[in-house]
Amino acid sequence: MNTSANDDSLAVTTREGRRFWNYPRPGYEGLRRWLPSWRFVLVSMVAVVCLVVGGGFVAYSRVKIPDYNADVRDQTTTVWFADPARSGDPSAHGEKMGQYPGARREIIPCDEADAESKGQDSWIPQHVKDAVVASEDRGFWTDSGVTVRALAGRGGIPTLTQQYVDNYYDGTRSGYFGRLEEALLVVKINQEQSKDEIICRYLNTIYWGRGETYGIQAAAQTYFGKDAKDLDVSEAALLAGIIPSPNRWDPADNPEKAEQRWNRTLDYMVADPKLKTGLTAEQRAALTFPQVLPYQPEPVYAGPNGYLMEAARQEAAALVNVSEAELMRGGYTIITTIDQDMQAMAVESGRRLIEGELSGGAAPSLCDPDEDPDCPGTLRVAMVTLDPADGSIRAMYSGQDFLADQYNRVTQGRAQAGSTFKPFTLVAALEDGISLRSVYSGASPRTFDVPGKDWTVVNYGNASYGDIDLLRATADSVNTVYTELNIEVGPERTASVAQKAGITPPPGGELSQTQSNVLGSDAVRPIDMAQAYGVFAEQGLKAEPHIVSRVIGPDGATWDTDTRTTRVFPADVMADTVTALQGPVQNGSAREHVAPLGRHIAGKTGTSSDNKSAWFVGFTTDVVTAVALTQEGPGGSEVSITPWGNVIQVTGGSWPAALWADYMGPVLDLPAYAEDTPFPPPANVGR
Repeated sequence: MNTSANDDSLAVTTREGRRFWNYPRPGYEGLRRWLPSWRFVLVSMVAVVCLVVGGGFVAYSRVKIPDYNADVRDQTTTVWFADPARSGDPSAHGEKMGQYPGARREIIPCDEADAESKGQDSWIPQHVKDAVVASEDRGFWTDSGVTVRALAGRGGIPTLTQQYVDNYYDGTRSGYFGRLEEALLVVKINQEQSKDEIICRYLNTIYWGRGETYGIQAAAQTYFGKDAKDLDVSEAALLAGIIPSPNRWDPADNPEKAEQRWNRTLDYMVADPKLKTGLTAEQRAALTFPQVLPYQPEPVYAGPNGYLMEAARQEAAALVNVSEAELMRGGYTIITTIDQDMQAMAVESGRRLIEGELSGGAAPSLCDPDEDPDCPGTLRVAMVTLDPADGSIRAMYSGQDFLADQYNRVTQGRAQAGSTFKPFTLVAALEDGISLRSVYSGASPRTFDVPGKDWTVVNYGNASYGDIDLLRATADSVNTVYTELNIEVGPERTASVAQKAGITPPPGGELSQTQSNVLGSDAVRPIDMAQAYGVFAEQGLKAEPHIVSRVIGPDGATWDTDTRTTRVFPADVMADTVTALQGPVQNGSAREHVAPLGRHIAGKTGTSSDNKSAWFVGFTTDVVTAVALTQEGPGGSEVSITPWGNVIQVTGGSWPAALWADYMGPVLDLPAYAEDTPFPPPANVGR
């Protein structure tokens, strides 16, 4: 039988006559006819290896290291009190005021030399790196970054490099192809980044429990109250041991498990000769389990400092030109202008007022008119202190707890200025050449002919003073004299002077230019009134109020607030203005509470119609403080202040002046303000 046809149907013959596909194999019987030859096996294996290697090379070359996960660069932004030493170093600061909410992290350099080059105060010591390597991945310093078991998803512990990739980049990838892609990425990163760079980024990234503590620096601070550079070997071993489950193994909650992990880490450190720390068995035996601090979540905005934190956040974001959200997670250092001692004094005096200690035990109305229909309203207090030389806010008080009332009455609130507006009319008159010795009628009541009507004005208590000069009229805050003066200079001039001094109109509005503006019909902010009177104190130089002195970025970049002054009024006019404003303190409406301080102080009381607001704004040559009291009725309405203590009406000369004196007495004893400097003498008082 001719079999050549069957053989040809199963084989491919080349042009030389040799078959490439040689099955079934001729010359063999049975199963051997179908088994491949060793040549075929060898060629096939080489081909497969070439395909795998070639495919792997192509896949490796196509893998790109992605951008890092933006969240891992989030850092804590911290707010600090001003430098208590007033050293002049713009980067110096006092104690920490607080931190903004979010991930608590501070990215620090990998070693001391790197920290010195970047001007940072902390770094990651070698024994911290070794403790983490010993606990998490003892082959880290020499491996390729990937283990087969972890790659296959069969329960293997991921290498430290794999954990780094999972945390620092876009997270784990699922499925076999995803894990293969991740393995190639790990290998590539292991080739392109140094081991030191990998472990330092890892240590700056990972989660360490206790709320939102991320990174070794924040962990060192929250567990031990120190910087990472100051961690000892024992403390480093504890932090390394709890990495896999920091919330369950926190030593404060689970000391047995934490100590077991601590012992494990130290044993591994002793057993590994490749670690640079070189921990010996004798050294290890001498170590004791470290004590950690109890976990106490920081109340970010609670208490009176919440107003400072909020104001600093808004101002710093504008200074750096980022959004407030970006500022809070950007790792910035915000150095405020707030003097911690003065702030504490302001808070204490505010407490003494609202709890009745300043008034012999009788407390102001503090009930909630929206819950109690018989409640007349709740007293609101605003107090702010400025350095008039540069506009820095040294203290600011708007209440005892920001969380209970988040409305800042210093920077947001407005209240009718009352007689604190009269000095603006006085400045306009002095600029026009009118002397402090100019005489006007202080009779009460008086009727003035104003466009469209006759306007009757009375003095406080309807007191009549006869013919008096502007010095006496200022000291006694005589309404009828100042009304005539305002008509003489023009109410638009009063409004112009007020705005030049720093009084801002309400949003979308303007300051009143009617004859009544001299009596304080405009509602103004306490911060503006402090700035305006600061212009008087600084003899006509104006500085913008600010609570932020400097912002330092995580890379060392700095932003400083502009503290330059501009002249808005002549010095001689200011000298005469301040001369007149010493009258209310020496023998006028503020005499009872402020004069006993025995210092050169100028200022002005103010009370609105119906006693809905009461003010005292006072200053020395180098500090100015504004105090404003209001009372909040139902739905946030402004109602008359309910009298308390030994007063029939709450006027500027009563509790506002008393609060000012209670607070400023200790302030004026501070070294920065201890010198009692007289004001400049009047320039034209005799004209």
